[in-house]
Amino acid sequence: MTQDATHTPPTAHQPYGTPEVPRVAVRGEARLEVDPEIARIGITVTARGADRRTALEDLTRRNNTVLDLVKSYGDPVEKLETGAFSITPEPTRHGRGERIRAYHGTVHITAELNDFTALGELTTRLADLELTRVDGPWWALRPTSPAHGEARRQAVLEAVQRAREYAHALGADLAAVVELADLGAENAAPLAMAAPAGIHRSLTFAGTEDGGAPPLDLEPQRQTVHAQVNARFTMTPPQL
Repeated sequence: MTQDATHTPPTAHQPYGTPEVPRVAVRGEARLEVDPEIARIGITVTARGADRRTALEDLTRRNNTVLDLVKSYGDPVEKLETGAFSITPEPTRHGRGERIRAYHGTVHITAELNDFTALGELTTRLADLELTRVDGPWWALRPTSPAHGEARRQAVLEAVQRAREYAHALGADLAAVVELADLGAENAAPLAMAAPAGIHRSLTFAGTEDGGAPPLDLEPQRQTVHAQVNARFTMTPPQL
């Protein structure tokens, strides 16, 4: 079988360009400091009873009290979710056998708020409830926050500027963009999510005239948004 003399093999890929069409590869980065948009708190409701029914009834009552309180804040509460629930017996030795001394009940709740003034008041009121623990807040941006797009835009502009500077150093100029590769900045571990110590019922508050605890003054923690991009450009022939 003879090979067609007119057949031309495909041109090999030139990842590094040619002397006539050189390429330049750069990385653009951007880091923004922005205000958080939402705050999450974790609420743990507990109960203890001499028998399972008593523990369950107390836990149900306290859980409903917490849910009603959080829901009373309306629109500032964007999300309210119940997580793990448990009723656990506490055994004790009695002679050669074991007996159940008490039952412990626990419910974990997560709330997400967009109003940080309401957050301080709600956190204080929750922490003032019986056998209720509050953890947080954890500050964050929404996945759809414009800050993410702005960081990516600035990363691209920085890549273009860096590539142009390299080209100018060779007496050349940028001709065209060949590739723009997202490094997956949104897949990095969430920033600014450090967990502060929990707020417990045992905390002491100065109190207000009606006997309630004064709202906590919570200062939102600024969020860091980071974006990276790889970019490849072709240049005009350099003047060496």
